[in-house]
Amino acid sequence: MSNSSKRKEESHLLMNGGVKQSTWTKVFNSKAVWEEKDEFLDVIYWLRQIIAVILGVIWGVAPLKGFLGIAIFCVINAGVLYVYFSSFQQVDEEEYGGTWELTKEGFMTSFALFLVVWIIFYTALHFD
Repeated sequence: MSNSSKRKEESHLLMNGGVKQSTWTKVFNSKAVWEEKDEFLDVIYWLRQIIAVILGVIWGVAPLKGFLGIAIFCVINAGVLYVYFSSFQQVDEEEYGGTWELTKEGFMTSFALFLVVWIIFYTALHFD
């Protein structure tokens, strides 16, 4: 049975009185069925924000500086989310506008959040 027919069958079960999974349950379940496109895009957006805060704290505590810190953040942020939606969730990227659309979903806001957290922690811990 292919992934798309399996997802259609699961979706059909939900429509016929099955139990609907919460978004949090779907986030941690591999190959979850996303009824709404916006629901999955919201998950991508918020996971990116969580990654930004975590990496901002780590970069601030570890006194990482300059372009290297920014470049590593970009690679980790894009890479983790790419692996999440292509390997873990195995969504059809074309359904969401392609791989690039999913990869850049919420990237700039997470980058800004990362910079703010990084600067605050770095300044608090290492500025004389």
